[in-house]
Amino acid sequence: MKEFLYTLPFKVRDYECDLQGVVNNSNYQRYMEHTRHEYLESLGENFGDMHDKGVDAFVSRVDIQFKHSLRSGDHFLSCLNMRKEGPRLVFDQYIYREPDRLLAAIGRVETVVVENGRLTRGEYFDELLERVAKES
Repeated sequence: MKEFLYTLPFKVRDYECDLQGVVNNSNYQRYMEHTRHEYLESLGENFGDMHDKGVDAFVSRVDIQFKHSLRSGDHFLSCLNMRKEGPRLVFDQYIYREPDRLLAAIGRVETVVVENGRLTRGEYFDELLERVAKES
């Protein structure tokens, strides 16, 4: 398994599965979103506080490759790395079933920042990445 900036454990709940008994595809995006939010909160970021300051981060693109289905009761790790590409902050996200570390999904999520109603060049992300580098 790769090294990651952040890893969050989960357990599949029954209601997340479809008729075939596997996790419905939409839930993988939810797992990834929750992981990003938890990671940013671990850095002291809060979307409510950001919004109050006129700063909003939006997902501009999501690409998920499904590799192996998770089933009810499975434990898994949702992992992420991030990097800046132009004005975008890109999250590379992976979901691994535990304990065998079977790769279930790979995601690439691109985000942008709108500040006071205007799309930015990602200066907010530059500050965030500087903070991450200092903590590493």
